[in-house]
Amino acid sequence: MLRSCTAGLRSLWALRGRPEGAPRLSTDLQPARRLFSTEKVIHKDWALPNPSWSKDFKLLFDQFMKKCEDGSWERLPSYKHRSTQESEDSKTNFFDPKLVEEERLSQVQLFTRSFEDGLGFEYVIFKNNDEKRTVCLFQGGPYLQGIPGLLHGGAMATMIDIALGSCTGEAIMTANLNINFKRPVPLCSVVVINSQLDKLEGRKLFLSCNVRSVDEKTLYSEATGLFIKLNPEKRST
Repeated sequence: MLRSCTAGLRSLWALRGRPEGAPRLSTDLQPARRLFSTEKVIHKDWALPNPSWSKDFKLLFDQFMKKCEDGSWERLPSYKHRSTQESEDSKTNFFDPKLVEEERLSQVQLFTRSFEDGLGFEYVIFKNNDEKRTVCLFQGGPYLQGIPGLLHGGAMATMIDIALGSCTGEAIMTANLNINFKRPVPLCSVVVINSQLDKLEGRKLFLSCNVRSVDEKTLYSEATGLFIKLNPEKRST
């Protein structure tokens, strides 16, 4: 019905011309926004098992979920539309919508969640608030290949950045990231990223992590990072 109405408008405007101030019609219609609806939009949590997860991945996931039962650990949810979810949860949004056209804004999504299941970044993060540390289980899919058969170093750096930044639970931005790559990571394998907060100086957070194999026998990478706590009252442009 909506498409037929749109087609009718296009035909009418073709004969008479588009009225001044009338909206432009896109060939790819977007779902209407529910401005006055009281129904809460439910976002998919991508940090949950899917068929692409390997046996090792699922086993580690189950082990950490058991640790969450006593409240010492918690699983961090992960959404494709990060800015939308964070603004709903914290009422804080550092993104300036004026910088992007409204049509493009509707397509904004988190980089690490922009691939289909199993093709890119598959990960879940568990956090221990008392110890100020996190454990990230990560499986890099075939779209993240660098040298044939191996994970691209940039993909590993991306996950290290995310893992380090998840230790605080606050809005922070990376100021410096120093990574020592020890060994290449086999494509589609599972690695464990252990991160911790080492020091806090005002708005500066100093963090470190290591990337190991599931059996912890192989060290793939070590990294340190300096992150800056953002001021919600100051939004960069």
